[in-house]
Amino acid sequence: MYALILAGGSGTRLWPYSRSSKPKQFLALSPSTAGAEPRSMLQETVDRILPLIPPSNVFVATGSLYAQMTAEQLPDVPAENIIVEPSGKGTAPCIGLGALHMLRRDPNAVMAVLSSDHIILRADRLREVLSIGARAADQGSLVTIGIQPAGPATGYGYIEKGEQLQAAWRGDYQVFKVRQFVEKPDEERARAYVDSGDYYWNAGMFIWRAAVVLNELEAHCPGVGTPLKPIGAAIGTPSEESALLRNWADMENIAIDVAVMERTAHAAVIPADLEWSDVGDWSALADILPHDADGNAVVGKFVGLDTHNTLVFGGERTIATIGAQDLLIVDTPDALLICPRHRAQDVKAIVMRLRAQGSRLL
Repeated sequence: MYALILAGGSGTRLWPYSRSSKPKQFLALSPSTAGAEPRSMLQETVDRILPLIPPSNVFVATGSLYAQMTAEQLPDVPAENIIVEPSGKGTAPCIGLGALHMLRRDPNAVMAVLSSDHIILRADRLREVLSIGARAADQGSLVTIGIQPAGPATGYGYIEKGEQLQAAWRGDYQVFKVRQFVEKPDEERARAYVDSGDYYWNAGMFIWRAAVVLNELEAHCPGVGTPLKPIGAAIGTPSEESALLRNWADMENIAIDVAVMERTAHAAVIPADLEWSDVGDWSALADILPHDADGNAVVGKFVGLDTHNTLVFGGERTIATIGAQDLLIVDTPDALLICPRHRAQDVKAIVMRLRAQGSRLL
């Protein structure tokens, strides 16, 4: 089994800690074991699959700006397994390119596609799901992992399960056909989805055979499948780089969900409770960090008086609060963010304003 880890995102909603020069996947954000050296989200992504997938079978797709950082953080992953995209074109071209590299090494390669900026506290369950997904993939399914919803969240797309596929399940895990993918709903629809028990959060994690996903791209999305073919033919030859650059320019910018998963007749879903978070903003991080008796999540030095349900994320300086309630406080050497927790998504708007001002804080 192989893994393709997507590591090209910018993580703007975690500013000011996450910057374009070092976005969130290269930072240590998740709770670490006492006494353990902090690990970046990218490193933890590899750590949690290593008992199942060796470093030699791990590929990482990223941009040229982050290729060296990726190599430094993952010294056990072969340098040739770091795939550098010429530009961001969405997940479908990225996944197709990774599939080409795996197919060249192994015609029967089964690949898992994982994000480098997610937190999964139950790595054991993830490995179980990947193993079951590999069995379903060998039977031709394109498998996605459906996260058991913790509530009617409106920030995620949803997957509705259909009939059960009896041929590939084990223990508490079952494989179902996908009935439909639905976009991010309003709160009323999200509540109805959760109450039905038939819908799961779409976490963007997949398992399939490399050859199958390439065939599906060619059949359902020629804007990606067609330019991938000459790139695949050139991999390992002196013309590889020029073929990549030439054909990448013609590549359609599209997500794998739209390009393949919403169009294929072979989509399947494995529901699972992985204690998962996409850490999409500071409030999401606060939800998964340990809390004190007043509901505060604290990283760094903190003294609080009458402070409740607040995230305090700092460094060397002591952060002191009085009467703070439901706030996000993020302190870095050159920038300080303070905002209500319910405005966490608006951090991206701050980043856009700083960019328009030509700020160097990005």
